[in-house]
Amino acid sequence: MRSRATRTPRDGAGGVRLRVLRRPLAVWALMAVLAVLNGGFRELVLVSRLGHRGAHRLSTALLVAAILLVAYGFFRSTSVEYRRRELAAVGVCWTALTVGFEFLVGYVEGTPPTVTLGQYDVFAGEVWIAVPLALLAAPLLFGRVLRG
Repeated sequence: MRSRATRTPRDGAGGVRLRVLRRPLAVWALMAVLAVLNGGFRELVLVSRLGHRGAHRLSTALLVAAILLVAYGFFRSTSVEYRRRELAAVGVCWTALTVGFEFLVGYVEGTPPTVTLGQYDVFAGEVWIAVPLALLAAPLLFGRVLRG
């Protein structure tokens, strides 16, 4: 008899199967590369045409669109039947990894955490919050909509 700690949930039990979270981590890595490329495009092309605030807003919209397209493509093509909890876990992981990455990059660049936090201040007109919200919602949205 297995101990309680080593038991795996039955299909109907609704637990999170850790093995099905590997591919979504690779998908997040792709999204991270797209985000870095998007940032480069913003700095090299958009800032000179739109200014910093306009470039940041357009760049955020482009990144949200890229996130949604990648998530849609992944969940449309995967053969894994994700449970609701697993989809939520994917969204939480993608969001936590992204926010952590932002703070890590800020730390490496010498940006104070208060400045990084300021990017999430919608009351100050910041729109970056749309990125983690898209990352959080996309798995539940596409994992459920595409699978019924």
